[in-house]
Amino acid sequence: MSTLNNNLTKAIDYSQRTKWYKQPKITKEFDTFYIYSTMYFGINEGDPDYATLDNAEMLAGIDIEHAIKSSVFEESTNLFIPFYRQSSMKYAAEIFQEDGSIDAALVGMPYGDITAALDYYFKNFNNGRPFIIAGHSQGAAILRLVLKKYFKEHPDYYKRMVAAYAIGYSITKEDLEANPHMKFATGETDTGVIISWHAEGPKNVEANAPIPNVIIAKNGIAINPLNWKLDETYAPASENLGSIVGDEKTGKTEIRDIDGDAQVCLARGTVVTNAKAVPNEMTDLAGPQCYHQDDYAIFYNNIKANVAKRIAAYKGK
Repeated sequence: MSTLNNNLTKAIDYSQRTKWYKQPKITKEFDTFYIYSTMYFGINEGDPDYATLDNAEMLAGIDIEHAIKSSVFEESTNLFIPFYRQSSMKYAAEIFQEDGSIDAALVGMPYGDITAALDYYFKNFNNGRPFIIAGHSQGAAILRLVLKKYFKEHPDYYKRMVAAYAIGYSITKEDLEANPHMKFATGETDTGVIISWHAEGPKNVEANAPIPNVIIAKNGIAINPLNWKLDETYAPASENLGSIVGDEKTGKTEIRDIDGDAQVCLARGTVVTNAKAVPNEMTDLAGPQCYHQDDYAIFYNNIKANVAKRIAAYKGK
């Protein structure tokens, strides 16, 4: 990875193959443009607020991210993933403490890199194909800004969007009210819509874990990834088509049943699950039973099936 531009001031040249984690051969009728989540923590003294493109911590994390998250789109689409200079977790948390939002940590370099990658993608790779745009955590937060700003400026691209999977960062009622071009999903096959949720366990509800926090906003909207409803209709684990988990012995991933049920909690704007998963180490920020890192993994096969259904619905229009 030594060929990657590690400068934090120069614009990234996305015409270079080394600036893309995934730049696939085109074998399918639909694309996915994916924005990865926070891999760079920046907790040591002197660490920069933003990761350079050759940051080892970020690069190692992207491999894991692809295995348990972005790979869900590869069966149905050509998957594109650009490298970008992301905010550290520490800096995003500091900005949240000051502003109640992490937007100020993203609107500069991370958003600028992603929109530059989108410009290059649409002009040189997309060739008019319909597309999905997706992300997780910081990637979903940047995607929220892309939906609000970039696609408002590029309606010709936006009309070809099958769906936006902005998972792991809240899309709020206020976001939709202020941006009439943005539509949230109402079922499992509508298109041109946003899909979003944040997974947590019942202990978070019982403890009234803090909202807002760095990943969940007040008045956030969540859709149930098993029954694709916006209300609190419970979906038992029998409706879960399979979760993806890492095998500690082999280091490989496999699909398992981990009792991943799902129910929207309207009061919190989250999806509550009793899945047998290890809570993330974000107790201070997001409660004792935060499953943020498993937002994709718990519902992996259901997301994969949903991508295929929304593509089929788009084709049928």
